[in-house]
Amino acid sequence: MKKQTENRKYNFPDADLYLQCLERIKYAARDIEEFESYGYSKDRLVTFKSNCDKFKALKDDDELVGDQMIATEKKSTAAEKLKTAIRSIMTRVAMKYSNRSGRYRKFGTAKMGDMTDAQLLFCGRRVSRVARQQIDFLDDVGVNDKNIQRVMDACRDFENALNIHQDKISERDISVERRTEQGNKLYTEFVVLCNIGKDIWADRDPVRYENYTIYESNNEQKKARKAKEASRKSSTTKKSK
Repeated sequence: MKKQTENRKYNFPDADLYLQCLERIKYAARDIEEFESYGYSKDRLVTFKSNCDKFKALKDDDELVGDQMIATEKKSTAAEKLKTAIRSIMTRVAMKYSNRSGRYRKFGTAKMGDMTDAQLLFCGRRVSRVARQQIDFLDDVGVNDKNIQRVMDACRDFENALNIHQDKISERDISVERRTEQGNKLYTEFVVLCNIGKDIWADRDPVRYENYTIYESNNEQKKARKAKEASRKSSTTKKSK
């Protein structure tokens, strides 16, 4: 049974999750005595920090997409080299036989530009095989072991490029899944820590309570802080008057 894809539990970038976790860990370390009264130990906080570091070390999607794009470019280059090698054979075959003849048709190169990667690979193998079978009949138009081997080598390089490209796609899929799983675990612990922190300071210290408020992004957090600072300054100015 195929494993069900896990969805992200948070709506902000991974970098923001990481930074917000580190910030709350710092506050929790400051308030560790109060946290321990909730059964949240210093060791658990250390483990949380360690998981944050592991999360940071994961490749991000931009890096993986870049690797995939490079593999795609190399695959495209290998495909063009294979097509060029095939055309070199087929130009000679066309000199010998009509492109409507059965001997020409055996090569199966019609609409080569529209072939999928798999079809192109099979086409290259077929061309080299059929050319080898008819080499005695095509010798006078220059079909020989050298240009047949050129097609075979191009097939090998193209297949290798295809495999690498597929590996990069799979690597990205696996990495996205792993990052989502670890990100969700961090977020779950992050919420637990923040809920404890808010409960500790709810009726005691509004500033420390605010330390554990979860924002959608660091940008929103900065905006909230600026708004509070502006409100405090305005209040101070009114009192002085």
